[in-house]
Amino acid sequence: MLVVVLVGVGSCRRKPAAPSPPAEVKLPRVGTGETETGLASWYGDPYHGQPTASGEIFNKNDFTAAHRILPFQTWVRVTNLENQRSAAVRINDRGPFIEGRIIDLSQAAAGALEMLGTGTALVRLDVMQKPAGEPSPRARYAVQVGAFLVQENAKRLRRSLASRFANVFIAIHDAPDGRYYRVRVGQATEEEAFRLAQRLRREPGIGEAFVVRLD
Repeated sequence: MLVVVLVGVGSCRRKPAAPSPPAEVKLPRVGTGETETGLASWYGDPYHGQPTASGEIFNKNDFTAAHRILPFQTWVRVTNLENQRSAAVRINDRGPFIEGRIIDLSQAAAGALEMLGTGTALVRLDVMQKPAGEPSPRARYAVQVGAFLVQENAKRLRRSLASRFANVFIAIHDAPDGRYYRVRVGQATEEEAFRLAQRLRREPGIGEAFVVRLD
């Protein structure tokens, strides 16, 4: 059975075309390290032709990907640890919004890694290049603790957390399969957000808690 994992897209202005992949590799930090290992998934239709979170139009045939915290226009080499195939992709979207997964690849990139049939694969990410002038000290992050198709369920979780945590809010996202109400906590630095995620995971009734970048 073909498994396709879809990621969220936002509606904002288009961005100019991104530069070509860098010829030389220099590894900045990815979260707390220079590499990241975990599950990758992929997406294609029905997001083909729709705006991504960066404002670009998603093309399933381009080598792009979604990541929760890396800056847009970051180039990443993704290696499928199950067959050692690799591909360079450019981050232009946010996701995956599923606990335990670290990157959502375009259909073309997933095909290059030979993971279309399985839907997911264990991969290693190596950052090749971040965009010039990235204002990382000013970037803000939140922790997503739930996503609901029923608005009242999102409001209930927000009310439950608001008595103990500051800046609990609902981010609305219109996807091809419906409108999602994403409950998020905090507007913090990356380090503060990771500490907050650890605290939220200890809360009763919280099934997921992962850091997302707010731009």
